[in-house]
Amino acid sequence: MNTPNLMLIDPHIHMTSRTTDDYQRMRQAGIVAIIEPAFWLGQPRTEVGSFKDYFSSLVGWERFRASQFGIKHYCTIGLNSKEANNEALAEQVMELLPLFVCKEGVVGVGEIGYDDQTPAEDKFFRAQLDLAKEVGLPVQVHTPHRDKKAGTIKSMEVCLEHGIAPDMVVIDHNNEETVKDVLDRGFWAAFTIYPNSKMGNERMVEIVKQYGSERIIVNSSADWGVSDPLSVPKTASLMLEKGISIEDVRKVCYQNALDSFGKSGQMHESDWLTPSTVDQREKFSDNSVLRGGQTPVVGEIKSGDMLESNIVR
Repeated sequence: MNTPNLMLIDPHIHMTSRTTDDYQRMRQAGIVAIIEPAFWLGQPRTEVGSFKDYFSSLVGWERFRASQFGIKHYCTIGLNSKEANNEALAEQVMELLPLFVCKEGVVGVGEIGYDDQTPAEDKFFRAQLDLAKEVGLPVQVHTPHRDKKAGTIKSMEVCLEHGIAPDMVVIDHNNEETVKDVLDRGFWAAFTIYPNSKMGNERMVEIVKQYGSERIIVNSSADWGVSDPLSVPKTASLMLEKGISIEDVRKVCYQNALDSFGKSGQMHESDWLTPSTVDQREKFSDNSVLRGGQTPVVGEIKSGDMLESNIVR
């Protein structure tokens, strides 16, 4: 990967599913900040307490774990569309959300929206849009994998019905079929770069060549499935190789994410431009990112610094 002098943001990555090795590689590739949306864990949750613990980990342990590798961690909090179909449990989760959406580091309500586009999904999508409007947070919308175009258009129409301004909504998981509709309506258009499915980085290059860099955002959505936490730096590198200007690459792989989620008031460029100190001797609830015999990294780092330096021995 060759991304000279570029700081990068991955605004949709599920680090709960990833390892500390991923954090190390991401930092070395230029990623300075990430946003972790609340999402489905692969197996349905059956108790509201499991949601409470999960949301707590997003604003607690995971935020700490990222900091131990020089990455600023933010999250969006919401009831995902798939689990909205368990209506009795979803009603209990809705009572939890106001307790979490205004916590430090929460930059939006998400990821919410449609999966199978059921009445229950519609009900809880609308309820969460009202919550986002009430607290003044951006919305991160999951568009359905099936009947994507119709579901994407419906998602935007429902946002507008609820009085949410398009510049407060990031429509995610776009493709060639949806991008024009999203941009024409004034929403942010985010693209998930997955190996072998969804958007590939070659296709992403062509989209930026065709539509430019305004309101377009690149992310990895890396999770517990086959996915790549380095999708953003790899795509940025390919864009540069294919002749896209460094200014446009910076917008789609950094600035647009900052501008959209920065509307939360929780995410500022100064958060990572100011040199920070990593001290891997620290613990969170008596837990460390290290295991026995591993050497902690301690010292001040700036954007672009490698974590191999400043090792305490």
